[in-house]
Amino acid sequence: MTEILQEKDFFGTTDINLHATLRYYGYHTEAIDKNDVSRAIFYTKRDGALDGLIQKYFAHELMVEPLAFATLLKEIKTRLYHS
Repeated sequence: MTEILQEKDFFGTTDINLHATLRYYGYHTEAIDKNDVSRAIFYTKRDGALDGLIQKYFAHELMVEPLAFATLLKEIKTRLYHS
């Protein structure tokens, strides 16, 4: 059976650091919209915990391991600029 994807099932952000943090906490890059040359939109599949994690990000309540975060950021930039 084919699953129909809907916009409400995904969260999009232009904040690369937020997206890297979501990746750090186990979310995946579902797509990158590069249609606007001045910015990219990173898409993550939405679930019940995503909004709470985003709120914690903006409230400065999350911690990441610096080297792991830097590696994720590098991977995202590689995917952004080389695909």
